[in-house]
Amino acid sequence: MAESVFQQCGDVVDWTADAAYVQGDVIQLNNGEAGQVMSDVASGVVVGVRRKGITTVTKAANLVWIKGAPIWWDHSANAATPNEPIGAGDRDFYLGTAMADAIAAATTGSVLLNEQPKYIIDSTRDNGDTALVKTVVGSTTVEVPQIYNRGGMLYMQFGTTAEAQQVGWISDRSFTTTSNWVFEGLFELVTAADDAAVDIDIGVASAIGTTDFEAVAEFAAFHMDGDDLVIDAHSDDGTTDVAPTTTTVSIAAGTPVRFTLDGRDQTNVKYYINGAEVNAATSNMGVLTAAAGPLFAVVTAEKTSNDSPLAFRARLRVRTAQAD
Repeated sequence: MAESVFQQCGDVVDWTADAAYVQGDVIQLNNGEAGQVMSDVASGVVVGVRRKGITTVTKAANLVWIKGAPIWWDHSANAATPNEPIGAGDRDFYLGTAMADAIAAATTGSVLLNEQPKYIIDSTRDNGDTALVKTVVGSTTVEVPQIYNRGGMLYMQFGTTAEAQQVGWISDRSFTTTSNWVFEGLFELVTAADDAAVDIDIGVASAIGTTDFEAVAEFAAFHMDGDDLVIDAHSDDGTTDVAPTTTTVSIAAGTPVRFTLDGRDQTNVKYYINGAEVNAATSNMGVLTAAAGPLFAVVTAEKTSNDSPLAFRARLRVRTAQAD
């Protein structure tokens, strides 16, 4: 016998159905990939399943898709969602990347099956000694502010010493303001602060700053005050300074939040929390029209002299495109 014998192209694979399915149903293959059932099939019967290609799928309601975004399959809802499953166990799985924008009201979306976005910045990857750029300012004797990489997430915490402290991460790689960029952040508050002296910002910026993030020349970011769990949005391009404006969305310790900034239009950077656009009625909430760049992915926390504790986890990613 020859050392190898060709069987079939890998775009379609055989799969034994564990239940009855109809053509177009989305299932998960044994290797964890998503698949599209190609014909009606009874339980226990072998059927062809497509694992490559562009397909139209049912979309979860009231959530926005941005072209190129990672999309997941919500098993219990039988719908595709931009919200990565985190926390409680479920049978949700990765589906592919969005091939086109989809507004909140859309009932379907286009997905390139099993493809992953290609990020130019990824804090889970860019964390070696030469790639990780971090700022830790604080006491050198008691409870120094700390930054770690745990389980693919940056973990940051303040000491409880009553002094000015900062902890933050800025990507080593930058991108231009006109690169059709999209920022994707995952943030989880572990220990909430108890005083307004604490500030947290996550997004994109021309620098990380040292004592006051709002003093950075150019940025678009989500902002949280230490004792206020309502998330704000703000920006500055060196000419137009948009003050922190409430999104009316609150954050809770132990609950991951997905932040997205759509920077494909510098005159109107859009803000999303868990797939839903915030401040949609506010014209030009994020303004980077005059920004010269380059920009970096940034997360930073600062406090003045308060002894308030704080701990959080974060993941930062940025992807760019030749054209929208």
